[in-house]
Amino acid sequence: MMMKIAIPTDDGVIVSQHFGQAVYFKVLSVEGDQVISSEMREKATHNHGVPSADGMHPGAMMVESILDCQTLIAGGMGSPVYNRAMAAGLKVILTRQSNIDLAVRDFLAGKLENDPQLVHVH
Repeated sequence: MMMKIAIPTDDGVIVSQHFGQAVYFKVLSVEGDQVISSEMREKATHNHGVPSADGMHPGAMMVESILDCQTLIAGGMGSPVYNRAMAAGLKVILTRQSNIDLAVRDFLAGKLENDPQLVHVH
C-alpha cells in the first residue's frame, strides 16, 4: 500500500520549525518501509491571518496543496493550521527531529512521536 508523507522545508533536508513560513513541502511516496520517490512542492506561506486575494485563509491553502498525502510531519505550527490539517484527515506529527531523513526513518519504524507542545496557540 502506498502512502504519501508531506514535510514543510526550505531546503529538502531540514524539517521547518515554523510550518507557516516554510517555502516548500517535501512529499515522499512510500511503499512498505521504503521511500520510492520524492518531490518538492511550492507551499503557500502566510502573513498571520491575512487572507489571500481569493479570500482563502493561508492555512487552508497550505493544507489544500497536500490533500493527496496521509501524513504531515512538521517541526511546529499554529493551532489554526494544525486543526485544519487534522480536519482534512491528515495524521499530523510534530517533532523536534530536524533532519527529514531521520524523521521519516523513525516514522516508518513507528518511533516518531507527536509532541503536542509544538502547537503554537494563536
